[in-house]
Amino acid sequence: MAISGDAQLAALLERDNVGKDADAVIDLIDGVLAAADGDKRKDWLDLIGSNLGDDLKEMLLALRGERKSLFKMAKDGFDAQERVTALRTYLSAKGVDGFIIPRADEHQGENVPARAERLAWLTGFTGSAGAAVVLAEKAAVFVDGRYTIQVRQQVNRDIFEYRHLVDEPVVGWLHDNLKSGQKMAYDPWLHTVQQATHLRAACEGVGAELIAIDTNPIDALWRDQPSMPLGPVRPHPMEYAGKSTAAKRSQIAGMLSRISCDSAILSAPDSIAWLLNIRGADVPQTPLALGYAIINGDASVELFMDERKLAGETVEWLSSEATLRAPGELADALRAMGNQSVRLDEATAGDWLRMQLANAGATVRVGRDPVALPKACKNEVELEGSRKAHKRDGEKIIRYFKWLDETAADGSIDERVAADKLLALREEDPLFRDSSFETIPGSGPNGALCHYRNTPESNRNLTPGEIFLIDSGGQYLDGTTDITRTTVIGEPTQEHRDRFTRVLKGHIALARAIFPVGTTGQQLDTLARMPLWEAGLDFDHGTGHGVGSYLGVHEGPQRISKAPNKIALKPGMVLSNEPGFYKEGEYGIRIENLIAVIEIDAPSGADREMLGFETLTFSPIERKLIDPELMTKDELQWLNDYHAQVYAMYADDLDEDHLEWLQKATAPIKKKTK
Repeated sequence: MAISGDAQLAALLERDNVGKDADAVIDLIDGVLAAADGDKRKDWLDLIGSNLGDDLKEMLLALRGERKSLFKMAKDGFDAQERVTALRTYLSAKGVDGFIIPRADEHQGENVPARAERLAWLTGFTGSAGAAVVLAEKAAVFVDGRYTIQVRQQVNRDIFEYRHLVDEPVVGWLHDNLKSGQKMAYDPWLHTVQQATHLRAACEGVGAELIAIDTNPIDALWRDQPSMPLGPVRPHPMEYAGKSTAAKRSQIAGMLSRISCDSAILSAPDSIAWLLNIRGADVPQTPLALGYAIINGDASVELFMDERKLAGETVEWLSSEATLRAPGELADALRAMGNQSVRLDEATAGDWLRMQLANAGATVRVGRDPVALPKACKNEVELEGSRKAHKRDGEKIIRYFKWLDETAADGSIDERVAADKLLALREEDPLFRDSSFETIPGSGPNGALCHYRNTPESNRNLTPGEIFLIDSGGQYLDGTTDITRTTVIGEPTQEHRDRFTRVLKGHIALARAIFPVGTTGQQLDTLARMPLWEAGLDFDHGTGHGVGSYLGVHEGPQRISKAPNKIALKPGMVLSNEPGFYKEGEYGIRIENLIAVIEIDAPSGADREMLGFETLTFSPIERKLIDPELMTKDELQWLNDYHAQVYAMYADDLDEDHLEWLQKATAPIKKKTK
């Protein structure tokens, strides 16, 4: 007699000594689907068992497909008015007058799991930054300058007032719209200590009260909310990490002693990943395993993470490095820290953590994550891994632009095709795991949006005579890349060449910078802007952000920016060098390489130690867009030397056709003789 599907699954699980029943397997599959690329990857099968038969694997993959279809069906039928009405009814029943919905997860991540897309569920807005506030009679949605068009396309203005997240912030709207005696609810998991402090002040300023709510109302109303992500967690071996977990734990314990803290709560998943030499798959484009950790002054670590996403090899890897505890045990652990001085990360620690520690009588000290700076200073193994990853990545970029030159001239290639082609090339690398962020393929006026996101509505063809900017990167086991190149389809105008050359001059100035120990990125930022300033031009984003080692493509605490930053640049830090120029409605220009801070020999007669930059990214810079008459002799020498390095680096790796293209793309540039 044929066995039913559930019975057959149970029989196969028992046969292969899995130790999980069918319901537990289904829950795990739902968690896998809620993680990054959960519908594509196969390594999650290790989370079920290490010796699965082929027939069980086939059944599990089919079951995942069925669960994915159910989830897709559940997403149909979005009705913002119905959801806002349901939220207001729920809040009224709880005795509160409003609720704040940030686009954030419990770790303030740039990329969040599907479960944390509460703002999108309520409003329809899918951008990466924003918030909403709902009161009984009115509501507002807050987005920054990147999303002023998108929010109008996605959010019903009859329900939500549009506000600028920075210029017209949430606290100002609360001050203007809350009434004395009202109670404003917030989820303390989703707001940092500082954010909660500002919200509390805004409420109290008008006689209202900020109330921490135990259950997030969106979670209560979202019937088909995705599960907590269960992306497989893997060891990050010494061949890539370069430093043992034991050495790292000892280093951080020493830092805790110096700042007079007994312990620190690690709420940033990338800090946990670095400290314990693990990488996960819970969120898109960054290999993070969501969870919390406590590191104590004796260098011991307690890791609060769902054990279901830890493969057997990972449990063994962690066995001598950390005590593994269930996520639900975190509250008890915090309550046991009543006599301690505890550091909380100012950037990622939810106010819930502060509340628990304060209630336990602990001394809460909010400041920079003690892991942030050591993580930012890459060791030599990590730097060498980055060099290797960039070399392989650069070879893909060369092949990509040769393809683009040969196919885009007739205007038949659109942005989506252009982005997908580059991804397909990167995927050929066996160490490639994901893009490091969503590729920005900005053609013509779309390139003028520095954080442009390609959508079916915005997609346009690469048109002759227009600038094309593509910003992209890869996550490789040995390093994270981020590169922007700007080209022109056909021939550029003189304005194109002038603006591009000024951006290039700023890029070169920063790449060549020599600076004393103790210098911050804020102090160097002017170098990249001066050629544009001389023409009355500028750009409105930072010049450089930190980059992780097979971690976040945006990593602090260092940066190069106009914005105040007291973090001195230190050897081993990796940053981007990406000045740009954007003409609204017409084009965008950006030239981005990654650079590493290095020690250099000080000039003769120097009285202090000096630092400089090593360029990590090697790929041609568009010669058609360069006006050599605007460049100095030293700038041209740097450019020609750089291009000579690019050619030499790939001369033995490319076939004859690609090498011929590269030779032309890196040919020396000279000023016109008079």
